[in-house]
Amino acid sequence: MNAQDFEKSLRDIVGSQNVRPDEPLAEHTTFRIGGPAQWLVTPRSEDEVAAVVSTCEAGGVPWRVLGLGSNVLAPDEGLDGVTLLLADNFADVEVLPGGLVRAEAGATNAAVAAVARDTGLAGYEFASGIPGTVGGAAIMNAGAYEGQFSDVAVEVRCLVPDGNTWSIVNVPAAEANWGYRTSRMMCEGWVVLGATLQLRADSPAAIAARMEELRERRESKQPLEMPSAGSTFKRPEGHFAGALIQEAGCQGLRVGGAQVSEKHAGFVVNTGDATAADVLALIAEVQRRVHETTGVQLEPEVRLWQ
Repeated sequence: MNAQDFEKSLRDIVGSQNVRPDEPLAEHTTFRIGGPAQWLVTPRSEDEVAAVVSTCEAGGVPWRVLGLGSNVLAPDEGLDGVTLLLADNFADVEVLPGGLVRAEAGATNAAVAAVARDTGLAGYEFASGIPGTVGGAAIMNAGAYEGQFSDVAVEVRCLVPDGNTWSIVNVPAAEANWGYRTSRMMCEGWVVLGATLQLRADSPAAIAARMEELRERRESKQPLEMPSAGSTFKRPEGHFAGALIQEAGCQGLRVGGAQVSEKHAGFVVNTGDATAADVLALIAEVQRRVHETTGVQLEPEVRLWQ
């Protein structure tokens, strides 16, 4: 199938208005970096997601899933194939009996935390400032301030390969294989469509106070005023990445428009005109210096799309 016919197939599935050829990924990532996606597709239902993925698989067309792009470095040259954007049409949050909250993959962590707060449900405050979606949080087992996604998840709704087709299944938390910034969904390439969380009753005022305290802590320590993809490196066992980077003399280090934040050494920020090549070169230099100085090999937490 040629590109023109394939694009027509996409438009038949999701509607012409939901297929954007050559869409700049810089407009869909918090790093504000990235060349054009060959096709940016915004499906409107789970069935459309499944149909797009199946069509890509049948045609040998590469595909990937994007939420808010808050933990992604997209390449300067862009990406071939389909980028499925779930943040636009998969953002519903529903409160169920028994302290359960069901959220679609594109719902932001901030939105889920706000709905929980307003209905007197505690337990997701830790995620209120994590700048991403439920889908990303499930895949990465996102965490902050002594909390992580796996602490509250009951199940994750996923699109998984089933022979020559793809099926939608609910994956119980016990089968999600969560670890530090990893999960079964990540390792097996499943598409997260949503999740159900178990929260606990508390007063909205108490929940709001905790959220405000975490917001103040985050704003005082992190370079939220500059484009970034959050923490650049995973936390090495027994260490803190930011402290190791400082020890290696890398705080403030620059390559082109990319810089190790002067506010928090664990963040690489875009000072205004950074390219993906700048960021990759800076990451490599930080890794080299930290290993040379401390013997610790830092691993990127940011997902480096190629």
